[in-house]
Amino acid sequence: MPAQSLDETAPLRLTAMPLSPEAFAPYGDVIASHGPATPINQGKGWRYPDLARVDITADGGRPAISRVACVPEAIPVRLRLMERHPLGSQAFIPVDGQRYVVVVAPGGEPPGPEALQAFVANGDQGINYHRGVWHHPMIALDNACEFLEVHRAGPERNCDEVEIGTRVAVHLPENDPADPL
Repeated sequence: MPAQSLDETAPLRLTAMPLSPEAFAPYGDVIASHGPATPINQGKGWRYPDLARVDITADGGRPAISRVACVPEAIPVRLRLMERHPLGSQAFIPVDGQRYVVVVAPGGEPPGPEALQAFVANGDQGINYHRGVWHHPMIALDNACEFLEVHRAGPERNCDEVEIGTRVAVHLPENDPADPL
C-alpha cells in the first residue's frame, strides 16, 4: 500500500503487508521453502533449488557472505533513509526465525514516499534485493534478528544512500499486537 498522509502535521503512514513472492517480485526474490523440492543425500534431505538470482559480478565483484544483527524497533518506525546497491544484488536470510519488516522502492531515481512499499516477513522468509532496488535497512520487530547476508564484495563502491525528506512511519497490518496505533 503506498504511503498516504493522515493530516498535514502527521507523518505519512505506510502499512506493511505480508511478504509474498508475487507482491515482492518487482523488487527481488522471496527466499523460502516453496515450490518443488529435489531429494538429496540419498533421500535424507531436500533441496529447494534456485530460490534467488545472485547478481554480483559487475565490475569485478565477487560473492561475500556476512552475518548481520539488528536490534528490534518500536512500531511505528520512522524511516530516515533509503539505500541501493547499483553493482549487485543483496540477500538476507534469517537464522533465528524472527519477524522483520522490509521497505523497498523501485530502482532508478531516489524514491518519493508514494513509491515506498513495506512487507512483513514471517521469520522463515529471506529476501534478495535485485540490483539497484532502493531499500531501508532491516527493521527487526519482536526481538533482535540475525541474518546471513549474501552480497557483492569488490573494489568499486556499491552503496548509494539518500535521506527521506518527508516523514514516513511504517505501521503493521490491523490487529497486529506489535503496532499500538
